[in-house]
Amino acid sequence: MADPRAPRDIEETLLGGPLRYTRKEVETLADVSDDYARRIWQALGFPMPPDDEVAFTDGDVDALREIKELLGNDLVDEAMVLQLVRAVGQTMGRLASWLGDVWLQRLGDLPSGEQPSSDAVLAALAATEELRPAFERLLLHGWRRQLAAAGMRAAATTAAADPAAGIARLAVGFADVVSFTRLSRHLDGDALAAFVERFESTAAEAVAEQGGRVVKTLGDEVLFVASDPRAAAEIGLRIAERFNADPDVPQVRVGMAYGEVIQRLGDVFGTPVNLAARLTATAYAGTVLIDGALASALPAGAYDVPGLRPRPLQGLGKVRPWLLRRPP
Repeated sequence: MADPRAPRDIEETLLGGPLRYTRKEVETLADVSDDYARRIWQALGFPMPPDDEVAFTDGDVDALREIKELLGNDLVDEAMVLQLVRAVGQTMGRLASWLGDVWLQRLGDLPSGEQPSSDAVLAALAATEELRPAFERLLLHGWRRQLAAAGMRAAATTAAADPAAGIARLAVGFADVVSFTRLSRHLDGDALAAFVERFESTAAEAVAEQGGRVVKTLGDEVLFVASDPRAAAEIGLRIAERFNADPDVPQVRVGMAYGEVIQRLGDVFGTPVNLAARLTATAYAGTVLIDGALASALPAGAYDVPGLRPRPLQGLGKVRPWLLRRPP
């Protein structure tokens, strides 16, 4: 049964308070300039409503005030705040969409493949209010744990060339589903979504087991990093092995490289990232290719690492890959 409340009532419930203010009124109450407030909302990923539209809550006022208080700290400037706000907007947007996809299908009780009606959507959104406090606590706890883990990783990265510039020495890896395009043409929506979920969760588990970090997922590909070369080797091998063990699912190939990378807003950039991507593209199904730097950094005898013939890699010239395997 559809929820009898109007969409605006449900929106206000989810926002934690009634829509009271126009954009100008929020800026005045928070004592923030129009230009800066506009950049904040845009960094969060929100379109600007018309000047006379009542679209903001007391929570929006509080958020702008807190941002202004942050700017009073000597370690924080406007550029830093905008970078952090953009990261929050992108991360929370993806998380909200992810939860929404699962939530609407579950709470709306929709048959597989059907599009939800507007009534079913409203009913599902209204039901979220009961579970919202628990999800908010989970979100805050997860953020705290991730923040602590990020701090400890930074403290342990003693080989960083310039921590203030975000430069660190890391192993970077890509895990890629072989023939994903062909797979997507042969599976229905539910089966494809189930496989992607399995791939991402399997990769994430392997990365977490070794103390690495998933940088991002792209459906058929996962980018991860690890500060310890041996941990990176284990991540790559475990991901490949777990999919090699099941003949009913596509195999995964992995490419990894080791060296100095730039870390910015949770992402990584640099030659090792490009090299890892190129090695992944040239690897055979079910195998793990690594570069010479990672091969040299691994403990002697821990793995079987035969060198392969050099091959041209786009943008990098001729590179000699190394095949990473368990010792015989």
